[in-house]
Amino acid sequence: MSDISQTNISVGLHDLERGLLSSLTTLPCCVFVCINVIMLFTLRSKSVFREPCRYILLYNLVLADTLQMAVSQILYMMSICRITLPYPVCGILVMFANLTNEISPLTLVLMSLERYVAVCYPLRHATIITIRNTEVAIITIWIFCSLNILIRVLLLLEFPFEELQSLQLKRYVCNTFLLFLTPVSHEYDKAYTCFLFVSAFVGVTCSYVGVMLAARSASTDKASARKARNTLLLHLVQLGFSLSSTVNNALLLLTSKTVSNRVSVLIQNALYVLLFILPRCLSALIYGLRDQTIRPILVYNLCCQLKLLAVTAEAKIYP
Repeated sequence: MSDISQTNISVGLHDLERGLLSSLTTLPCCVFVCINVIMLFTLRSKSVFREPCRYILLYNLVLADTLQMAVSQILYMMSICRITLPYPVCGILVMFANLTNEISPLTLVLMSLERYVAVCYPLRHATIITIRNTEVAIITIWIFCSLNILIRVLLLLEFPFEELQSLQLKRYVCNTFLLFLTPVSHEYDKAYTCFLFVSAFVGVTCSYVGVMLAARSASTDKASARKARNTLLLHLVQLGFSLSSTVNNALLLLTSKTVSNRVSVLIQNALYVLLFILPRCLSALIYGLRDQTIRPILVYNLCCQLKLLAVTAEAKIYP
């Protein structure tokens, strides 16, 4: 799967440069995490958001993205601060980050199928897409992804850890590469990643084609079909962003061989923000601003938080 902490901090960078880079990366991450947390609060603040299945799926998507951002930022800050971790601790953090990373594309498939049923089978939508069925589908996704993590752990057990002099990492960076201790682990990771995203792409694309065909039918609500089509296009874009993170490792390897160490670090930081942090906030921004029901409440909650921060800052300046 994707490389979680993407920044191999060079010892050639001065402390000031490393501090500046970490600030430029940490600030947007904190902002995006706050937006996602407010979005999660919004989706649980009103009963109108707790019952429709599409909001339940959206909550699961934003929750997975928020956890992914938080864990990635923890690993990033450990790399910045040059903290070395034991293999077991690094493994747990990376496995959890991989788990949340896999939840997002599968949740997008469920959201696409929900829109497909809403347009193509409007009379049966209420009986097919129920709260119980949605919760079962979400639990199934988490169990499926957890089984993948279990398989990765079992593959790691084949490595002779007893031959190591120490379980402490020799590098400051804790990432997925460190878990590819055997060729089988690496091959399994590539096969599973390919299966996951191909399946997700096929699911979202088939839903989009189904909605497009239904839109040509005279009995279909044209406005509803057009809105569902636009939503599915956004799902494809989100899936593309998730897929782009999987090519990050190849880009890191390429830059490390073609440019200087300092330039490579700058590129790695930029890729970390563009491929890992920014896409994790798109769900909250896209649905929060597009949905007419969510938008006013989300904007209200965001404004309240900004006012609270301003009042707190003013109180510290003028006690």
